[in-house]
Amino acid sequence: MVSCAIYARFSSDRQNERSVDDQVHICAERANSQGWTVDQVFSDYAITGTVRDRPGLNALLASAGNFDIILSEDLDRISRDQEDIAHIFKVLTFAGSKMFTLADGEVSEFHIGVKGAMSAVFIKNLGDKVRRGQLGNARAGRIPGGRSYGYRPVYKLDGRGRPEGGWAEID
Repeated sequence: MVSCAIYARFSSDRQNERSVDDQVHICAERANSQGWTVDQVFSDYAITGTVRDRPGLNALLASAGNFDIILSEDLDRISRDQEDIAHIFKVLTFAGSKMFTLADGEVSEFHIGVKGAMSAVFIKNLGDKVRRGQLGNARAGRIPGGRSYGYRPVYKLDGRGRPEGGWAEID
């Protein structure tokens, strides 16, 4: 019998926690269809894939040799950092575990190189767009980030009568 561990993760507290359950569900379906036995599920909630030190990932890596297969929805669920995904792949491979994703099947060095680079570029581009949006808010006189100590939110309506965020006043 082929033993399998599932890893699932979502990035931020602005996302739905059900994302992990949904990922686990579709991974378990694939494992069952392949005749693999899901022995354990590892997960991280609201932790970015750009950070290597995650409780669920650390537990997975600590028990890597206990499973024939590590299954995840996609490689970016495991890591979005090119160096980290290469390290994780190396640790799992050395322990005798194979990585599989729903997106690509068995993960090879090719996937690590190409998809690792794609994930790193995605994160860089996302950061650039967030900074652009924050600068636009600052130019418009709004608070560019979250709530700041000593300020309270001010709720205004835009021209269509919809709430418009980003305004604050000294408290």
